[in-house]
Amino acid sequence: MNVVPDTSAVIDGRVSEFHERGEPVETVYVPEAVVSELESQANAGIDTGWEGLEELQRLASLADAGDLAVEYVGERPTSDEIGGAHEGDIDAVIREIADGHEATLLTSDAVQAEVARAKGIGVEYVEAETRDVDTLSIEAFFDEETMSVHLRSGVAPMAKRGSLGEMRYGAIRDEPSSEAQLKEWAAEIEASARQSSQGFIELSEPGMSIVQFRDMRIAVAQPPFADGYEITAVRPIAKTGLDDYKLAGELRDRLQEQQRGVLISGAPGAGKSTFAQAVAEFLADAGFAVKTMEKPRDLQVGPNITQYTELDGSMEKTADSLLMVRPDYTIYDEVRKTSDFSVFADMRLAGVGMLGVVHATRAIDALQRLVGRVELGMIPQVVDTVVYIEAGEVHTVYDVTTEVKVPHGLMEEDLTRPVVVISDFETGEAAYEIYTFNNQVVTVPLDEENDDETGVDRIAKGEIEREIKSVARDRVDVEITGRSSARVYVSENDISTVIGKGGGRISDIEDRLGMEIDVRTHDERPDGARHAGGGGGNSGGSGGASGGAGEIVTPEVTGRHVMVPAEGYQGETVEIRAGDEYLFTATVSRGGEIQVSRGSAIAEELEQAIDRGRRITIAPQ
Repeated sequence: MNVVPDTSAVIDGRVSEFHERGEPVETVYVPEAVVSELESQANAGIDTGWEGLEELQRLASLADAGDLAVEYVGERPTSDEIGGAHEGDIDAVIREIADGHEATLLTSDAVQAEVARAKGIGVEYVEAETRDVDTLSIEAFFDEETMSVHLRSGVAPMAKRGSLGEMRYGAIRDEPSSEAQLKEWAAEIEASARQSSQGFIELSEPGMSIVQFRDMRIAVAQPPFADGYEITAVRPIAKTGLDDYKLAGELRDRLQEQQRGVLISGAPGAGKSTFAQAVAEFLADAGFAVKTMEKPRDLQVGPNITQYTELDGSMEKTADSLLMVRPDYTIYDEVRKTSDFSVFADMRLAGVGMLGVVHATRAIDALQRLVGRVELGMIPQVVDTVVYIEAGEVHTVYDVTTEVKVPHGLMEEDLTRPVVVISDFETGEAAYEIYTFNNQVVTVPLDEENDDETGVDRIAKGEIEREIKSVARDRVDVEITGRSSARVYVSENDISTVIGKGGGRISDIEDRLGMEIDVRTHDERPDGARHAGGGGGNSGGSGGASGGAGEIVTPEVTGRHVMVPAEGYQGETVEIRAGDEYLFTATVSRGGEIQVSRGSAIAEELEQAIDRGRRITIAPQ
């Protein structure tokens, strides 16, 4: 029998093995493409390259002894063929050689074997060997307190070390790493992931590879994607159980009584994933079917929890597949982009318990990510629990519900509406309310009673100012004087217009806003409280970006709307300003824009600012 081995068969020593077990091998045709691959791997310091070259030397010894013949055939692959190796170009060259010499293709590559059979080429498939790799070279940089190692060419090795929430980032060696060292380590990492049963390559793109090896997630970046060679290796430094956390008993009962929608939030390195792993293993041990959705897969969970990643590059397809699997709970790590929140919401509304890991610096910020991405009234159905992790501990737990009520701080019964109430899980006290106010979604903290100006005050002030400015021509100043009352100062020329005949106009405004409004002239305002300067003031500001701070944008005026571009702020609550003057607050749509209907008071102010050439800015609230 004449054989043509591919690279996998040579590396595994299958040709000499054939001879040793008595197979009638007459001639071995070794493609130059195989030699080129082995040489390239050996030059990069990869063990498989050396192992393949040792097999070729064994074949040469057998040929010298007259046991078989060895011929090197074909040509070395071109740079284009090498570049397309991952797409099968070199495999195709090897198949053509086997076909041309009427020889049997010897391979340990299942895909190569199936393609050859489909083309009518004789194939001998042998199972690929897996190699247990003891350690990687970069593991020498780790100690018991090391969470991550950061290696870059020309820079001293760096690491994050310490305990959860108290990580220190600093150099761990004085001598900078060379580019040659980085290349050698990168080659070893990728080869080990392919060979070992304990590793796999999660992502392989030009310039970036992500490898999971044992409990380490390793990212390898290189030009042109990065401006230099870089290796970042991360591993968990703590494994906990749910009982190690505050409120463990209450959370355990809550998760078991029915499927929940939970956001696990916290800053990077706070211990979110560690907590998610603890919850996942508790649920699995409690008899729930638990799966994960991760890219990359790096949660350290038990073998009874299947870890899924993107299917054909799409988490939406992964979700569709998981719905057929019918898990009780799914851990989604990480929920970051609009598409992630959409998938999370779809699965939750399909009845699956969901735990999503979200980066946030406050517990309420995690929930705010849903605003604009999920219909307001649906939020408690998607997320009913928010857990905020700080320094490896459960810092805050919120319970999320919906009530039909008058929002906190407003008085009139006709202002009753659906309100999302966020309460402290431990005490039961309400901490925030989210509701729609004059077509804007607002989040109001309820613990500001001692502040000079509460969240409700700021919202009310802005709304009153807009209503009065729609009829007044000069400057308008607003003061909130009580929970349902305000005082407005206008010019002498505007006071009769604002009040209207028989007080009709101001009464209409009071009815719309649910507040009593006392209208006075600027001259009646105490000197110490007078608004400095002219031209509209900024009393409607909400304490956010000021002084013209924020990103400059260029609104577009269409037939029906004024469109404010807000790419990158999807779902966020932002302030729009003209120069130093506050105009309005709004929640950015999923499409990354704000639409203001023309003819409204807000649109008129915005158009006037545009016509006057004023700088329009947008800033997160």
